Amino acid sequence: MITIADTEQAFDRQAASRVVEQICRKPDSVVGLSTGQTTKGMHRLLTEAYRAGRFDPSRVTFFGVDEVVNVPRSYAGSCYTLLRTELMDALEVPDERFLMLPVEPERFEDGAIAFQAELKRRGGIDLLVLGLGRNGHLGFNQPGTPFNSVTRLARMDEELEARIRRETGIAPQVKLFGATLGLKDIMHARALLLTAKGECKADIVKRMLEGDISPDVPASILQLHPNCEFLLQADATP
Repeated sequence: MITIADTEQAFDRQAASRVVEQICRKPDSVVGLSTGQTTKGMHRLLTEAYRAGRFDPSRVTFFGVDEVVNVPRSYAGSCYTLLRTELMDALEVPDERFLMLPVEPERFEDGAIAFQAELKRRGGIDLLVLGLGRNGHLGFNQPGTPFNSVTRLARMDEELEARIRRETGIAPQVKLFGATLGLKDIMHARALLLTAKGECKADIVKRMLEGDISPDVPASILQLHPNCEFLLQADATP
């Protein structure tokens, strides 16, 4: 299903409404969230909807799709901090209902197993909100990622890594990674909401929707999901 919003405001309203509808339909939903400019407006509108009493998140489990590794959680650009400050604090979500991927490389494998087990214990992923990267990546699943990939540590693109190092002062010898749900994990979610806005996304949106289903464009695999909505701002359409 493809939904096109004429304006950024309409886009944000549509995105927020999908989360509200999911929670109203299933009060103990498990909802995965992404960070970035695409979803920032959605988070603001969810905060407003909560304050207006439109939904009750008290039984919902929220989690982040990805996270930077070997970076302090207090870093303003960490996915945890962004989700906390943009949404979780406003919704009064305690840490036990806000799950994030592990961030210690030496313990990652055990932590990832525990993370997945906890999602399963809570019923599995009901709704996963995804942002589309300019090269078609989902989370830290960059072009070339196998479609059967699972939760793991992945490489960052060079531009993002350089920016994080500038902002944090992390030494060059410290390796940075991205912890991410794998493409196989993403495809196991019951419902997906893929979001894209901005003219800079128009070419990759076309490749995602109309091109071959190929690891060269990780998001192209979403063509095969039985319950994926592609929410696009008009300027991001081909």
